Amino acid sequence: MVVTQDRPLAAVFRQMSNSGFPPVVETFDRGKTIFFPGDPAERVYFLLKGAVKLSRVYEAGEEITVALLRENSVFGVLSLITGNRSDRFYHAVAFTPVELLSVPIEQVEKALKEDPELPVILLRGLSSRILQTEMMIETLAHRDMGSRLVSFLLILCRDFGMPTANGITIDLKLSHQAIAEAIGSTRVTVTRLLGELRDQAMISIHKKKITVHNPVTLGQQFT
Repeated sequence: MVVTQDRPLAAVFRQMSNSGFPPVVETFDRGKTIFFPGDPAERVYFLLKGAVKLSRVYEAGEEITVALLRENSVFGVLSLITGNRSDRFYHAVAFTPVELLSVPIEQVEKALKEDPELPVILLRGLSSRILQTEMMIETLAHRDMGSRLVSFLLILCRDFGMPTANGITIDLKLSHQAIAEAIGSTRVTVTRLLGELRDQAMISIHKKKITVHNPVTLGQQFT
């Protein structure tokens, strides 16, 4: 969901405005909430920099990660899909420091009616997110935390990976606490498991960026 053919989607978002409804650029530190479940759905967000975690909070208090959004993703669009003005369904949190562009939902609705390209691009982006949500559910289904961590690293390789001479580097600065929160574990457990993977030369870590030396081998051996 990067471009509408030859137009960057960020530029399209900036155009979804008039003098009364200018787009807003916001920044959030890691761990800060962007919106809570039940908040009114008043704006649609475009992720300029960083990563955003979407999760569902259940009655027992358990919070389950359903998606990890990368740059050039759009979120907060459930009302556009249902056709009804509904409250927020997810808990959106800055997984890393993030920069967002947001536009009033009325302006997005207007742009969707006027530009026939936008609904198709929006659908492509949502399809990618549905696939990632299914992968996250599979990850959290693992009872063994080692397998759960490896599955999560492979998702990050797919969505945030950059090929390097040493393998695939996940282009996020990841704290052990952030990883633990995403997979329903503890920082101590994640630190131990990452140490084991590093000792086995499966991964290396430099300045909080993880490099998976061979994702195929890692997946075959540990999942």
